Amino acid sequence: MQTSKDPLHGKKLVDILEELVEYYEGFEGLGNQINIRCFTHDPSINSSLKFLRKTPWAREKTESLYLYVLRQKAKKNKPQP
Repeated sequence: MQTSKDPLHGKKLVDILEELVEYYEGFEGLGNQINIRCFTHDPSINSSLKFLRKTPWAREKTESLYLYVLRQKAKKNKPQP
């Protein structure tokens, strides 16, 4: 059985969004990273999910930021020589 090397493989959009909100300590921090109205004006997980599901460019930006965050976490957890 082959496993995917794609870190987004099998990840639900809701999980990605929740991790980003947690990492940036709320929607305000996330909105500072990606200036999308669904993150900056009266944000919620559900309203953001609706928007991201029907707006491919916004979803791409969000997934791209998530991949960046994964790399930052990996760097932080990497043991120093």
